[in-house]
Amino acid sequence: MADKILVTTTENIPGHDYEIIGEVFGLTTQSKNVIKNIGAGLKNIVGGEIKAYSELLTEARDTAISRLRSNAVEMGADAVVMMRFDSDSISQDMETVAAYGTAVKFIH
Repeated sequence: MADKILVTTTENIPGHDYEIIGEVFGLTTQSKNVIKNIGAGLKNIVGGEIKAYSELLTEARDTAISRLRSNAVEMGADAVVMMRFDSDSISQDMETVAAYGTAVKFIH
């Protein structure tokens, strides 16, 4: 059911009127394993994209959105508008990603 929740970065959803339910969040903290961390350190010496970090952030983003959708379902929402991301490093090898937005219910 959560994968059916529409998530948009816009304020309005064309063709839909809705009422605001409230804020919704999806949070995750991810870390790399030791092997990937060593590989990332070596790549840092020669430069270029560090794919282990890109994969880490992609996984964290996807998890945060999934949790945001689950939070919206728990609130009885039909969609989430104005979705945004925030991220922060907790330590050298841990990232926290938050997806947040406004849960809405369609008026039929």
